Amino acid sequence: MTIKVLLADDQTLLRSAFRILVDSEPDMRVVGEACDGAQAYELARSTGADVVLMDIRMPGVDGLAATRMISQDPQLTAVRVVILTTFEVDDYVVQSLRAGASGFLGKGAEPDELLSAIRIAAAGEALLSPVATKGLITKFLAQGEGADGAGPAGRGAERLATLTGREREVLVLVAGGLSNDEIAEQLAVSPLTVKTHVNRAMAKLGARDRAQLVVIAYETGLVRPRVQ
Repeated sequence: MTIKVLLADDQTLLRSAFRILVDSEPDMRVVGEACDGAQAYELARSTGADVVLMDIRMPGVDGLAATRMISQDPQLTAVRVVILTTFEVDDYVVQSLRAGASGFLGKGAEPDELLSAIRIAAAGEALLSPVATKGLITKFLAQGEGADGAGPAGRGAERLATLTGREREVLVLVAGGLSNDEIAEQLAVSPLTVKTHVNRAMAKLGARDRAQLVVIAYETGLVRPRVQ
């Protein structure tokens, strides 16, 4: 199966470089290029893209707004957005995940990392580099997120009540960045069983993918990392 990729960046030269790289792979191809968020959203609807490489800072409708538009469109539930950013650790980490992004990639990443990111996102996995994940955790701690019964965190805590004990356990491990295989090894179950628990947790919590599960885990206080 060929992964259809949409490029959204206001820098023409950067888009050209990404296009050459993506089109050089036998299992993926570029189906469109957008110079702003509004165009990215329209092309996501018209091209049938599987993955959108989305820059944050674009004129007009920025990448965050475009990501939110894509994630909230019922016709684009299968589309995955990977945010491209110059700085992995900043306010955009939390904002992008809340907008519906599947993960992040620094613009200084190696070509193989970019191609791997596309494949990971297309497979429905969360793409959170160690640096971005650390920044995400730090930001939640600084904001005092937790299951205090108020705001998004409180609403998320109520949703956690729908999970079984095993699903909560799996959610904690997903938030820790473990893959299905790693979770299976730790819990002494099969990867297929883990995948089933993950899928059920996503359905119950209304999460698009694993990245959204990470957000919920930290917002509700289910996972409370220790401050270094």
